[in-house]
Amino acid sequence: MFEPENLRDWIGLPVVDQSGDKVGTLESLYFDTSTDQPAFATVETGVLGGKKLVFVPLQGATVAPKHLKVEFGKKKIKDAPFIATDGELQAADEPAIYTYYEVPYQTGSGGERRLGRR
Repeated sequence: MFEPENLRDWIGLPVVDQSGDKVGTLESLYFDTSTDQPAFATVETGVLGGKKLVFVPLQGATVAPKHLKVEFGKKKIKDAPFIATDGELQAADEPAIYTYYEVPYQTGSGGERRLGRR
């Protein structure tokens, strides 16, 4: 795995799927608040007037000099939960992201959010 601070260097670069097809552009990182490790990225997809930020897990992702490669296919990513390009992830929407990718979800012991954006 890569160091979280290094992943920030890839913001603005292409994100490709498991086959190497471009999905979109890396927009931001969401960290697991319990481990402080990068958990999800938002990827800007779409065209003018229809752009959105889709979530994709970073587990198993690899970085290359000119892109970030994730372990999911383009169709799966494009159909993933999303927010508007100027939106925020609401606490109530967080579990749906984990469920969509079949990743176990659990809040903190006091009901704290699982994801934090940096």
